[in-house]
Amino acid sequence: MKIESLLPLGKLDPGLREPDTPLDVRDFARLSKVAEDVGLDAVLVEETKDDPFQMMALGATTTERIQLGTSVAMAFPRSPTATAMSAWSLAKLSEGRFMLGLGTQVRAHIQRRFGLDWHAPAPWMRDYIGAMRAVWRCWQDRTPLEFESEHYTLNLMVPLFDPGPIDHPDIPIHVAVIGPNMTAMAGECADGIRLHPVVTTKYIDEEVLPNLARG
Repeated sequence: MKIESLLPLGKLDPGLREPDTPLDVRDFARLSKVAEDVGLDAVLVEETKDDPFQMMALGATTTERIQLGTSVAMAFPRSPTATAMSAWSLAKLSEGRFMLGLGTQVRAHIQRRFGLDWHAPAPWMRDYIGAMRAVWRCWQDRTPLEFESEHYTLNLMVPLFDPGPIDHPDIPIHVAVIGPNMTAMAGECADGIRLHPVVTTKYIDEEVLPNLARG
């Protein structure tokens, strides 16, 4: 069994409210080290008030064993190429301890907070993951970047923007899932899932597991 914690430590509710003392990005490196010292296997961070990738970098510099993961970072406001580079740098910095957790966010936030058009999230996320993996293959295998889908067409990579191979290129991708289509897509494309903070065992048995298998 793997034991992980969402930072800040001591936040006991399931993630629906702010903690009494919000996570301070200036304290993230120390908290990551505390989590490692008490024997946790992984620490996770949400994308709410600070950039989760910057917090992961802080944690990677003060730890040696513990896994570090975003739970979750918003995918759609970022280009898949930009997210691919953030994850690549963190995999290199952490020596393979980084887990990339992605979520869709909801329609209102995508449209009104980020100013983007909304699309059906499951096909969009499938294309997003495929585009990131195409970028990673280009960098690791030294092959041309070629990816085309409904949502993304990628066909340009030049030496200036190519970081090249790393020692731990197989970056785990976890997807936040709600509903049958996102769950099936994650079963098809992802390495793991992140469930809503409040779910029942009945929901897992009757909805999540069958749809994962369908994917």
